Amino acid sequence: MISYFKIIRPINLMMIAITMVIAKYGFIEVLQVGTALSPFYFFLLVFSTICIAAGGYVINDSYDVEIDKINKPKKVLIGIKISQRSASVYYVVLTLLGVVAGFIISNHIEKPAFSAYFIIIAALLYSYASNLKSRLLIGNILISILVGMTLITIVLFDILPAINIKATERQMAASSILLYYAGFSFYINLIRELVKDLQDINGDKNGGRNTLAIVLGRKRTTLLVFVLGLLAIIGLVTYTYTFLYQYQFIALYFLGGIVAPLIIFCIKSWSAESEKDYKNLSILAKAILFIGMLSLLFYPQVLT
Repeated sequence: MISYFKIIRPINLMMIAITMVIAKYGFIEVLQVGTALSPFYFFLLVFSTICIAAGGYVINDSYDVEIDKINKPKKVLIGIKISQRSASVYYVVLTLLGVVAGFIISNHIEKPAFSAYFIIIAALLYSYASNLKSRLLIGNILISILVGMTLITIVLFDILPAINIKATERQMAASSILLYYAGFSFYINLIRELVKDLQDINGDKNGGRNTLAIVLGRKRTTLLVFVLGLLAIIGLVTYTYTFLYQYQFIALYFLGGIVAPLIIFCIKSWSAESEKDYKNLSILAKAILFIGMLSLLFYPQVLT
């Protein structure tokens, strides 16, 4: 049973759930934005998102067995502790649960066509694992878009259905902020995807993949990661100075909690060479992303 739990990346799923709960109850509800989902149906939305994401992890590992034997041999579960058949059944059950929950939510908000959204997300995760992951940048961009879609899901299923004729000022403001955060998620995760490609370069070469790290080489890709991190720093500092300078605590949070770790990330990426260096960078990027999501808790002060 432990293997079935490990393969769905419980920490990542927990981060998704916490992000969605913060967006709903630490941001939207505090702003008193008109929404469509009761606590039960919002829980169902979180459940659906987590199930589809968990299914994505399972199918990804199913296709990556041979590559993972090189990149992370001690963490390979499929074919050792979980059979391929069991993994396939596990994937189907998780994905089906997520899609069915999405169908129930879509009917509840009287937009049954929206159930296609969950099917499309599941299909994209399958395509990523089976094919797109091996294509230059396409897989990196796709998975980063899907990470950003976590917050857009809330806009689509909780805010949009509550708009009658014209969106209120608060509905528009909340949606805009969530879209900005979705963009932040996309960008930071894209950097992390490039770092993971650097970390997994040996297995990817053996598996015939066409990643940016293989095409450009480690040095050039590492330099690109550094530049992207530097651009994130410049963007966040500019944003903080322009929009948050009068909110001292929030500005300090942005600078100390997000910008400072990004500076450390850039310093470490400049000299990164080993697999361990890239692993640490990947963990740091994930931490930066999560800390950034937590800052949603402070935004009601800015908008009220």
